[in-house]
Amino acid sequence: MRDLRVSITDRCNFRCLYCLPETEEAANFYRAKFDALRNPQPFALRPIRYDWKPRSELLTFEEIERIVRVATGLGVHKVRITGGEPMLRHGVETLVARLAAIPGVEDLAMTTNGQLFAAKAEALRAAGLRRVSFSMDSLDPANFRKLTGRDGLAEVLAGIELAQRLGFHPVKVNAVVIRDLNDHELEALAEFGRQRNLSFRFIEFMPLDSSRAWQRELVVPGREILARLQARFDLRAVDASGNPAETARRWAFADGRGEIGIIAPVSEPFCGHCNRLRITADGKLRTCLFSLGEHDLRPLLRGGGTDADLAARLVELVAHKEAGHRIGQPDFVQPARTMSCIGG
Repeated sequence: MRDLRVSITDRCNFRCLYCLPETEEAANFYRAKFDALRNPQPFALRPIRYDWKPRSELLTFEEIERIVRVATGLGVHKVRITGGEPMLRHGVETLVARLAAIPGVEDLAMTTNGQLFAAKAEALRAAGLRRVSFSMDSLDPANFRKLTGRDGLAEVLAGIELAQRLGFHPVKVNAVVIRDLNDHELEALAEFGRQRNLSFRFIEFMPLDSSRAWQRELVVPGREILARLQARFDLRAVDASGNPAETARRWAFADGRGEIGIIAPVSEPFCGHCNRLRITADGKLRTCLFSLGEHDLRPLLRGGGTDADLAARLVELVAHKEAGHRIGQPDFVQPARTMSCIGG
């Protein structure tokens, strides 16, 4: 295990259809699309209420720092701060500074939806953050609002530009591709990445939505994404043999400006090379994104456990890491918590 993803909040200021839909109508958008004949009645516009974790249940910065310090002693060297939306956690730049100072943390990154990034960008850079990934599923303002429930595209675009100007490298942009929602923008998104010299990642739609509305028919397979992009662009495969745990298959544009990556956990699982662990905002260790069980580290952290106790517990849990996520198999069970709660 070399890669640790740490969620610092379960809250988010976006309401993406595939994660935290704002209304019942939005939550059932996919199902309504395919079941219109059986269910002709429109879904309600009633807001969906989410029960966020109280602050007392969230890990403190000191507890997060301790987990990361112990994990690096066991071989972790990549740490990514996630959410929810990590920019909503007050003092996030302070946490970044504390993690950046830990010996063994060679790669410190963050994933954000980008809307609030500009306000903290310089402070995060000064604190030691080196890489940042933005979530942006559409370049069309109307479709962006449909997908995220917010009019935030301009702020996200400004955040991406600012990140590049401040020297974050590489700057990555992630788009979840959903059939008939934003797959018509594949080529435009890739061209955006080429023009801005970005690492643009296309991610298959995964069953991590709060409404349990995921359907296989809405997944655009990675091979289909690649075929469409190869028909439009001259792409050169990037050799990733030196990093077998790389989740994205990568291609560079022939003119040398930027690259695209395709992350296909549904159609082409890469579980055998997975080297990631996840810590939720409330202190649960997850050995797989799709784990059905979680392991609470707070009793050790808050009950007098030593660093040696914590290290032993991490080693014990890693020994039972799942062989695979089993998406698409008859016995697949979707995790009880959504991506916002698990951490990206």
